[in-house]
Amino acid sequence: MPPRRRLASESLTADDLATLNSALAEGRRATVYLREGTPSLGLAPGASARVIAIAGTTLTIKPRGVDDELPYEADELRMTKDAPPQPAKAAKVAKPAAAKKAAQPRPAEAPKTDASAAQIPVTAAAPKTATRPAKRAASKKAPSSVTVTVFGSADNEWSVSVTRGGRKPTRSRSVAADSVESAMRELGDDVALEAASSVLNAAREEAQRRVEELSRELEAARRALAALEGQSESE
Repeated sequence: MPPRRRLASESLTADDLATLNSALAEGRRATVYLREGTPSLGLAPGASARVIAIAGTTLTIKPRGVDDELPYEADELRMTKDAPPQPAKAAKVAKPAAAKKAAQPRPAEAPKTDASAAQIPVTAAAPKTATRPAKRAASKKAPSSVTVTVFGSADNEWSVSVTRGGRKPTRSRSVAADSVESAMRELGDDVALEAASSVLNAAREEAQRRVEELSRELEAARRALAALEGQSESE
């Protein structure tokens, strides 16, 4: 039997999700590992977890030593316990760059006009670096959901953890939306406050968009009714 191929990826890829789905369909155990630890649950980076279900890029997992089933996104998990070595990739990329630098001194006999032309690729490369922040900004989209977990012990040790994305946790209870932000402020944790605020702001924007849409529909209906009433009076 050939060895199972593992991609050197920081998080779960589409192929990894397909492999895990196949394992669940065949009744086999599917295991993943946490990229980052969750101190409130006693989970360290690289902790193993059993996959219970997969819905798109959201995985419901049961970490080892934890009784609850928790939702995690694919980019928060990986297939191996240890992170893949990244320096090796950087070394490979550096070799072609070194080769290009070694090849540049060859046209040393070229006139000064060639030297000025050689600087053109440097200025042309500037737009490429400028586009990178745009990609990062686009990826920082407000999550559709967020899970804030508060842990406390009899030793008066309290902590809070935040998981972005995922489904509604089991055995959870409904609370008023207007009390969530004030509760996050009282906790004094900036990460939890920012995560909750991003979801609340997205909900406010969606509600405002819906109000504007309904207002336009109502105005169109009023104009149509007025036109019909005017037509009936003329008859």
